[in-house]
Amino acid sequence: MNVAVTGGAGFVGSHLVDALVARGDSVVVFDDLSTGSTENLTGALATGRCELRVQDVSQGIDCEVPVHEVYHLASPASPPAYLARPLETLAVGSEGTRHALELAHRNGAKFLLASTSEVYGNPIEHPQRESYWGNVNPVGPRSVYDEAKRFAEALTTAYHRTHGLPVAIVRIFNTFGPRLAEGDGRVVSNFICQSLRGEPLTVYGTGEQTRSLCYVSDLVRGLQLACAESFGEPINLGNPNEMTVLEIATLILQCTGSSSEIIRQPLPQDDPTRRRPDIERARTILNWSPEVDVAAGIEMTVAYFAHQLGLR
Repeated sequence: MNVAVTGGAGFVGSHLVDALVARGDSVVVFDDLSTGSTENLTGALATGRCELRVQDVSQGIDCEVPVHEVYHLASPASPPAYLARPLETLAVGSEGTRHALELAHRNGAKFLLASTSEVYGNPIEHPQRESYWGNVNPVGPRSVYDEAKRFAEALTTAYHRTHGLPVAIVRIFNTFGPRLAEGDGRVVSNFICQSLRGEPLTVYGTGEQTRSLCYVSDLVRGLQLACAESFGEPINLGNPNEMTVLEIATLILQCTGSSSEIIRQPLPQDDPTRRRPDIERARTILNWSPEVDVAAGIEMTVAYFAHQLGLR
């Protein structure tokens, strides 16, 4: 197939592109490289079946190639990235999503929206099911990302209902693996880089807040299954194995063999205290559940960062 991937030079996007190329597809990547990197696409571009077009999809998508699937992943995703680009984040979630949907509609293609567990905000319901409407602060600092994704879900659903467009909406929970950007504010990359350098691990708040870590290859497999199924309603993709931030820090210290201490900083505003997906819908509809053990995934991610930092 011919496949379009917006945000395909980013962390998750580039792993998806690799999987699509390995599947035998030809992929056109649209990315403005504000948070992505051409280095992430080195392998895919070398095959001759991947093309990178440096475009801001919120301004439009120039694609004359007929496509069969459209994966819309374009957006800053880590807190420092979207807090530094608040207007751009809102634009790519709104106009960028509309342009991606129009591309799919023109081609009669299947459309996948990469949404987020952040649509649940700081959740009152636990674990989070797709039927839960969330607890989002619409004017807080994180709202530029949360509300952009919530609007993108509404727009995707409107295209599905109005035009009969086959769509998939996936709510992605904490994902980790190689190609995470150093210093992007995510718990795994922060802890790994700090521990490899022998720096203190920065834990915000008490450290009892929880995350559910899914290795990137499991997520990418779920994205492909979701696009093929085009269920039309949101589906959580994540690991239901809930861990506290302190437990994650301890696991990473064990994997790196670091003697770094743990220090505490104030919890940022609106930072979610609990994250755990209910994945019954993914299990039932997609026959999907995560397969990579968190500890094994951490070891692979540590090896990646050790190489990137020139330490191994």
